[in-house]
Amino acid sequence: MEEARKQPSCTTSTEAKEILPTENIKTPLQSNARWLRTYKWWFQVAIYILFLLSGQAVGTLLGRLYFDKGGNSTWLATLTLTMGFPMLLPFRFHSSLQNHNADYSRVQQPSVLVLTSIYVFLGLCTAGDSVLYSLGLKYLPVSTYSLICASQLAFNAVFAFFLNAQKLTFFIINSLVLLTISSIVLVIHNDTEDSSNNSKNKYTLGIICTVAASALYAFVLSFTELTCQKILKSKTFRVIIDLTFYESLVATLAIVVGLFASGEWKSLKSEMQDFRLGKVSYIMTILWTGISWQVFNIGCNGLIFKVSSLFSNVISVVGLPVDPVLAVVVFHDKVTAAKVVSLLLALWGFMSYAYQHYLDDLKAKAKRKCPREVTEDSITEI
Repeated sequence: MEEARKQPSCTTSTEAKEILPTENIKTPLQSNARWLRTYKWWFQVAIYILFLLSGQAVGTLLGRLYFDKGGNSTWLATLTLTMGFPMLLPFRFHSSLQNHNADYSRVQQPSVLVLTSIYVFLGLCTAGDSVLYSLGLKYLPVSTYSLICASQLAFNAVFAFFLNAQKLTFFIINSLVLLTISSIVLVIHNDTEDSSNNSKNKYTLGIICTVAASALYAFVLSFTELTCQKILKSKTFRVIIDLTFYESLVATLAIVVGLFASGEWKSLKSEMQDFRLGKVSYIMTILWTGISWQVFNIGCNGLIFKVSSLFSNVISVVGLPVDPVLAVVVFHDKVTAAKVVSLLLALWGFMSYAYQHYLDDLKAKAKRKCPREVTEDSITEI
């Protein structure tokens, strides 16, 4: 009996094998099916990552281009963040023809009232978040704006801890601290190069709005994940498109109300005529900015549904260093020492989170190899 007790939990002895259920023995067909499911999952995640990174980079640069070349309407810039939702109509129509999808049909769907409440709440939060982001982008250089946005990961971790039961390990906390410090470096270093085109008050306002937008954005991500887990209970492409479409629709309606209430709509015609790149470029800038951010929204919500809100935010933060690099090429932003330090801290913070993800993956693989421990009592019964 003493020798048996020394056997590891994943013992391969004849006695241990006899007490393990036969359902744990995988046939070649089951193994292939499992491999295909894993491959399909990683393929979908890769596509959503591509959508998120490309949409974020192009949308940010086009938004900065709008202000640099004569655009001055905060509400119109805000509208471009959500107005691209009509491009989702073909995808919604296609997904509606696939009602036979087993994962979707077998899940009891929430009532229309519950869904409407969720879409309206997320849409209004997105509208407010878009206004804050537009103000930040208006008063800050792209490089400074992008790096401050890294603070959204710290906010997301806090909300994920309370709303999504996210475990905060040492490496995740280390990542949050580094990303927060990377943003504080820029706030403290209010240099004259970054504020040469704007007054110090506007520069400060841009920082405050960007940080507030990051916090609200983090809350929306965590609440979306909570909605997915507790209410929608489905991770199909149809659910992702529906959520993105209706959330953007509500946000767009709210922003249009703000555009007309503020009176900025009266100056849009003259703004288009005075745009330094011409009328056609003005329209194309607005159009492609809207499309870019809608691509970003699909990627963002897709990663939330497939993985988690924190993972989606981490990928977004990974793409932030791309924006300052492109801004140096496109807008000739100056690379200061503070921006370099902030960028390095942000990358260090991401690597810390990536290492934690690596450890979690190793742990998950270990559990799959030993799906059911042989307890001491069960061995004693032999």
